[in-house]
Amino acid sequence: MPQKQAASLSVLINVSDMKPAELTTDAIDIFMGQALALATSAIGLTDPNPRVGCVITDATGRVIGSGHTQQAGGPHAEVMALRDAAARGESVVGATAYVTLEPCAHYGRTPPCCDALVNAKVGRVVIALSDNNPQVAGQGAARLRQAGIEVIELPPGPLPTAAYELNIGFFSRMQRGRPWVRLKAAVSLDGKTALQNGVSQWITGEAARIDGHAWRKRAGAVLTGIGTVLGDDPRLDVRHVSTPHQPLRVILDSQLRTPPDAAILKPPGRALIYCTRPDAERRAALEAMGAEVAQLPEANRRLDLSAVLLDLGRRGINELHIEAGQDLNGAFVSAGLVDEFLYYVAPLILGPGRELAALDPLARLEDGLSLEFHSVQQLGPDLRIIARRLTSARADKTSSSPL
Repeated sequence: MPQKQAASLSVLINVSDMKPAELTTDAIDIFMGQALALATSAIGLTDPNPRVGCVITDATGRVIGSGHTQQAGGPHAEVMALRDAAARGESVVGATAYVTLEPCAHYGRTPPCCDALVNAKVGRVVIALSDNNPQVAGQGAARLRQAGIEVIELPPGPLPTAAYELNIGFFSRMQRGRPWVRLKAAVSLDGKTALQNGVSQWITGEAARIDGHAWRKRAGAVLTGIGTVLGDDPRLDVRHVSTPHQPLRVILDSQLRTPPDAAILKPPGRALIYCTRPDAERRAALEAMGAEVAQLPEANRRLDLSAVLLDLGRRGINELHIEAGQDLNGAFVSAGLVDEFLYYVAPLILGPGRELAALDPLARLEDGLSLEFHSVQQLGPDLRIIARRLTSARADKTSSSPL
């Protein structure tokens, strides 16, 4: 953080007769970094709520409480940190709380976190990122200031960016009413996802497969199409990394052809099947296996993909992870509904085979979908490439909640 920003963030707090402590950029980096680490540990736990961490320090810069948001309906990060301080026998009067997201200001399943901080009489709250939830949207910070608490909202930089990335799906749902859509694929160097006969296991190595399960864990839902269900019978659950909850497994199956004994319907976790023409007998058989069947409208004789995303948004899905075949991938890409591409690229040439996405041919290069590389990392022998649509990538750099 530049020195001129450090000067603007340098403020004093008073706790009883203790010598005032200066809020330095080093302190912000250290303690907000710890809060972000706590928030990261909440992946797979908090949905549909955002992943938030909180660290509380006293006037000497000693950590006296910390915590992260729990499962939906459970306490939020600020309350967990206050409870931790109380369990340690520490007073938080006049303390500084570092929070990765603006404290909530509304009654949901839990009371407002800004009220908890006010009642605890903390002296200062440092916020990495404002909350674009219409029920918060600056009201949490305003309530704290009204109570005489110093509020520091960090300027754009690495810490707010990290807080945003951690909750990119939550911001998408709050602003657009739909999840952040991530399309995952394992491909050869020449862009094939499988041989012509459908064989695809395994194009990439173990490290890439484990990482792919970590991204499934991030998602509120994992989506595929009926073609993949019939052809591969996948489970699409999280197995290679530990998780407190399984994501919702979603099948797009307009005519309800999903077999009742399909692996994707089996526990743990829940399954949701979207259809357009629900046959009563098939529906009853699938529901008897524990699946939920939902009817949505058609678009061009297929499920309306925009309607699917909006319904998932209403269900509280923040991040949607797509693992499907070339036809469904192509439909999402052609409709402009994919925000992020998660590719695992193997150093392998396969020749003729199945494509990543079935797309109509273009007459001009400039008509192609323009992306921006967000990150590239080697995992074992393979590369993980994350690319975003230019509209989303540019917005990430210009706004704390860009969607």
